[in-house]
Amino acid sequence: MPDKEREEKKVNGEAAAPAAVTDAETNAEAPAAESLPEQETTQDLGEAPEPLSPEDRVRALEAALSAAEAKAAEYYQQLLRLRADFENLRRRVNKEREEFLHFAGEALVTALLPVLDDFERALQAPGEQVADFLSGVNMIYRRLSEILAREGLEPIPAVGQEFDPSRHEAVAYEAGEDGPRHTVVEEFRRGYMFRGKVIRPALVKVSREKG
Repeated sequence: MPDKEREEKKVNGEAAAPAAVTDAETNAEAPAAESLPEQETTQDLGEAPEPLSPEDRVRALEAALSAAEAKAAEYYQQLLRLRADFENLRRRVNKEREEFLHFAGEALVTALLPVLDDFERALQAPGEQVADFLSGVNMIYRRLSEILAREGLEPIPAVGQEFDPSRHEAVAYEAGEDGPRHTVVEEFRRGYMFRGKVIRPALVKVSREKG
């Protein structure tokens, strides 16, 4: 009997030992599992930013306002400088334009001086005959016409041309049976164009049908 009891105790002891180890392990793991959420909660609370106080908000707004005012002052100074530069440019352009208009005819006047010299010589030493004087005047007329033609002046064709109200000004009419109608038959004053623009229409007589 004693041997049998010792065997039963031995078997019971071996079976109980693992159970005790299992409870110990369970009790050891439980605190670690319970403490984990507490640590995470503590970390989460530590990362949350603290709210600004009213004084800090006021100081932040004042700093932003000062920066905006400084930027606005800088832009205003730039605007003043640009306005001053524009005014200087406008005055310089106006001055150059006035000088150009004032001296625009200088080249033409310079080219006409030889013609004026010819007139003076013709008046100071007229020829003995009228033909000589007329020859001199004709020469002056040709030189003057050449100078004006180089500048862009050209006469408007008149006699024999179809009447054009944009280039001709009718001051008289002639009724006739022969020849085409609405045609310039006589020129009273020559018209001129300057660089393609009519600056003076020709005064003409125009043919028309008998009425």
